[in-house]
Amino acid sequence: MVHELALVETECIGSGTRVWAFAHVCAGARIGKNCNLGDHSYVEHGATLGDGVTLKNGVCVWEGVTLEDGVFVGPNAVFTNDLTPRSPRLPSAKLRYSSKNWLVPTRVREGASIGANATIICGVTVGEYAFIGAGAVVTKDVAPHALVIGVPAKQVGWVCFCGRKLAEQNGGFWCEDCGEMEEKC
Repeated sequence: MVHELALVETECIGSGTRVWAFAHVCAGARIGKNCNLGDHSYVEHGATLGDGVTLKNGVCVWEGVTLEDGVFVGPNAVFTNDLTPRSPRLPSAKLRYSSKNWLVPTRVREGASIGANATIICGVTVGEYAFIGAGAVVTKDVAPHALVIGVPAKQVGWVCFCGRKLAEQNGGFWCEDCGEMEEKC
């Protein structure tokens, strides 16, 4: 389903994906099946979204960013793809942008969640089922199932597959919500 006020320029979009009003998906972007792209989201050429990805309103996914299956990105979360950006229109930056050497890839692994207004600095990997708190600024890799918050983001716990914070018990971790027990994350 593509809303009549959305702009979809790619043919690489999976079945069951919904693209809402004022979203823009560029040619060369790859979108999986059963995704949901909220109002005013933007997916640039060279960005990849797996199956079942949710982009809430106002999220921009730039070239070099890969969101694996089941990733959730909250409203207005920010990705970057250049550690030392300059306007490519500056004469002094022409040589820098004559190749893709400036591009720094970012990967968000399966099932991870990124809270509203969080910033993901390029070059990091967010592990499977990790949880990035709202407003956090992620400057380094995040372990699978880690819960990180703050500026810069720091780990404050572990989360279950269901998204709840895990409680430590007998050398392992236990989810009080769904009853899952993890020996280690």
